[in-house]
Parts: sequence; C-alpha cells; structure tokens
Amino acid sequence: MTRIEIETSFGPARAELHCAEEGVAVLMLGHGAGGGTSAPDLVAVTRAAQAVGVHVVLVEQPYRVAGRRAPAPARQLDESWLTVADEITARFDGLPLVFGGRSSGARVACRTASEGQAVAVLCLAFPEHPPGKPEKSRQDELDGVEVPVLVLQGENDPFGRPEPRPHHELVVLAGDHNLKADLEGVSRAAAEWLERVLRPLA
Repeated sequence: MTRIEIETSFGPARAELHCAEEGVAVLMLGHGAGGGTSAPDLVAVTRAAQAVGVHVVLVEQPYRVAGRRAPAPARQLDESWLTVADEITARFDGLPLVFGGRSSGARVACRTASEGQAVAVLCLAFPEHPPGKPEKSRQDELDGVEVPVLVLQGENDPFGRPEPRPHHELVVLAGDHNLKADLEGVSRAAAEWLERVLRPLA
C-alpha cells in the first residue's frame, strides 16, 4: 500500500493506493460523511477488487484530512474528488476509472461520473433519503449516471432503498447502512460486477 497526498483547492486529500498484480482498471472509493476509509465494506471491496485485477484507491476528502467530522459542501467534495481523479489517471497511465464509495462517497461518485469519465459506478449504501424523510429523495443523482451502476444496499437501511433502473443493478443484502452483516456478500457482488463490466474494456 502506498499513501500519497494530493493538493486540492480545499486543502490536501489523501489517497491510499492498493495495487493489483496486473491491474486492468482503477477503482476509486470515497468514504461516508462521518467515517473514514477503514470502513469494513470499503476494506472488503478493496480486497475483492484486487483479487480480480483492479487497482484500488481509497480517497480521504480534505475535510477529513484536516481532522473535521462535519462534511464539506457537495461542491467542494465533488471538486476535490475530480482533482484526485486527474492525478490517479496520470499515475495509472489512462487505465479505465471506476468511481465508487459508501453513503456520501457514493453520492459524490454519481455526481462526478460524467465529468470524471468513469466507466462505471459502485455505490455502497447509497443514501436514498435522510432517515425518516422519504420525500427528500436523492434518486436523481443515481438517475443522472449514464454508465453501469451497482448499488449494494442493506435491507434495513434507514436511509432507504433506491429504485433500480435499466443500467442500475440493485443488490439487497442482510443488515443496515453499514453493510457489516454480510461482508462476504458485499465482496462477492462487487467482484462479480467488476469482472462483468470491465470485461468489454479488456
């Protein structure tokens, strides 16, 4: 594992590079609003992706690097993410990029997928709405993604469950928003999907 700092307009971001032996693509994963890159589902997906030949970059947003718990505004999160994506593209010589993340990080991945030229998006526990407020749907962020999407969602997630779409796959697993109840299921679903969506690009 290699850790690097990348300067953004909002302070340094931190990236952990977990390389596969012969990587065919790069999966960038962002953390949740109040959590970090050591979340169990992010760790599980990192290992699963490496096993199927995908490099993984765990991205820590500048507000977390600076020691703040409260997330930055969406515009800052998105801009910082895209700055990191540019650096990662240069480091990995133009390999296809898959964007992803858990919760808030999944939202960032969806909002930036087009501008960042991601070939696919992996969402762990996409927060469809704030707990108890189904009227405040974020479905439009998912619907705006025009490349293949996989959403892994806990069956008892208080943040709701997104609607599947023709190119959006939804896999419902045991557990809640942290997805810890079925990490094996998380790993298996992520690995199978990555192999399938990246095969045409090989």
